[in-house]
Amino acid sequence: MKNQTALLLFVLFATTLFGQTAGQTDQVILKFKHEPVNLDEQHITGNNKVDAVSAKYNALGVKKQALGQRSGQFIHVIRFPEETDIQRVIAEYNDTGELEYAEPDFIGSGGGVQGITPNDQYYFRQWGLHNTGTFTLSPGTAGADIDMENGWSIEQGDSNIVVAILDSGMKLDHPEFAGRIWVNSDEVPGNGLDDDANGFIDDNRGWDFANVDNLPTDDYGHGTNVGGIVGINGNNAIGYAGVDWHCKLMALKGLDNNNLGYYSWWSEALYYATDNGAKVVNMSMGGSSFSATLKAAIDYAVNNGVVVVACMMNTNSNVTYYPAGFPGVIAVGSTNTNDTRTAPFFWSATSGSNYGNHISVVAPGNYIYGLNYQSNSNYSSYWGGTSQATPHVTGIVSLLLAQDPSRTPAQIKTILENTAEDQVGNPAEDTPGWDQYYGFGRVNAYNALSLLSGVNAPDYRNWTVSVSPNPASGAFLISVSDGMPVSLVIMNTLGQPVLRRETSSVVTEITEKLTPGVYFVVVRRGIDTVTEKIIVK
Repeated sequence: MKNQTALLLFVLFATTLFGQTAGQTDQVILKFKHEPVNLDEQHITGNNKVDAVSAKYNALGVKKQALGQRSGQFIHVIRFPEETDIQRVIAEYNDTGELEYAEPDFIGSGGGVQGITPNDQYYFRQWGLHNTGTFTLSPGTAGADIDMENGWSIEQGDSNIVVAILDSGMKLDHPEFAGRIWVNSDEVPGNGLDDDANGFIDDNRGWDFANVDNLPTDDYGHGTNVGGIVGINGNNAIGYAGVDWHCKLMALKGLDNNNLGYYSWWSEALYYATDNGAKVVNMSMGGSSFSATLKAAIDYAVNNGVVVVACMMNTNSNVTYYPAGFPGVIAVGSTNTNDTRTAPFFWSATSGSNYGNHISVVAPGNYIYGLNYQSNSNYSSYWGGTSQATPHVTGIVSLLLAQDPSRTPAQIKTILENTAEDQVGNPAEDTPGWDQYYGFGRVNAYNALSLLSGVNAPDYRNWTVSVSPNPASGAFLISVSDGMPVSLVIMNTLGQPVLRRETSSVVTEITEKLTPGVYFVVVRRGIDTVTEKIIVK
């Protein structure tokens, strides 16, 4: 019986890694002060205090592991259900006083990056997430995407992050949105009362600011496509994959059935989103007139820690549209399958991604397949516009907040801009550094998520970067192996740039006095980015 039990536990442990990702764990390692005697299979370790904690959290199995043949010492590896709060379990283990230590059984990965390819039925159409250069509707370039598969290897989202989709509404009953629609838990649905005293009656699933009711359904199609790009369920074997697989989507209808909306609707929706817990607002909309009312609403959101992401619009001009033109907003332009600025979009020969001195970044935005607002089974519709580029960026923002909810709108904006891939498009428009057509470049989810996570980007270059001395107590050198021109950005751990420099030298000396701490040296050339960590003493 004991041998059979041991075999069962071994099998349980052998299958643990399936479904896990690097850094996550559902196992705990224990090292006892005094090794207990394992009396029988009813005693997980033989220590009553420790076993009581294990039972409380429904431990699934234990493996006793010798620390070499000669030491006479052991550790116990205990596995728990996937949703277990491992840090809480460890704290209770340590409170028993029986252990030298309890720690997570962390999961690592092999050198290089193992991207995650979701099993969604039509994922192969989502060139913006992973571009193989074989997209059938438009000539493509392999790698002209947001590097999402590698991004998912770091972060897939958090249900505590709420993303407001301010648009034409959403198809709330679509299977791809199952479990993803934000619910106002303080509101009792259908009782005709404003239970949470927020000024809106029965707003348990967002609000329709166009028709002034509590049902923000989509009667045009735009919002369903946009919301789906941000956050439909991924890896569920149907339809498509959203950028974020776990965030909640707050449906706010600010466009009518003609795809038009008053600024007053948008402003009210921004206040609603901010006051009701949204951390990000996607605004794939814009008007060419400046409005003090709309600016005040944007400022309210940003000043209260809400990231606002908005589209540049599609007139192929440098006309400023709002809210993209307001300070603090992440303004997004569109790229094609071959990385060029979209001009035109597939639907009009005179259309194109707008440009100007307020653009932040660009993202894939032409021929973007998604959900259909009139059907739960039709996956053949696609849209094109900076409206579609914007939710790609919003999805990355929500992943960055899942990674660290304390990040401010300014920090998020800086991270996106400093990790974007520069010079990806037409050299006549896309010049080194920021430019009015591509901003800081095409967003890269993996670069953004790995910047402060200690993960190095895959090395496909024929040039290298080194930083020495490291740690540094004064001046330090940044060496680029071939001495060709690069741009340098030194960032602190909040993602804020503290020093920028363009150089064509093999060795660049940094003599500026930096406050002691950890910094990241981000070196860019064309589409390549290298990030090196340095400690300043």
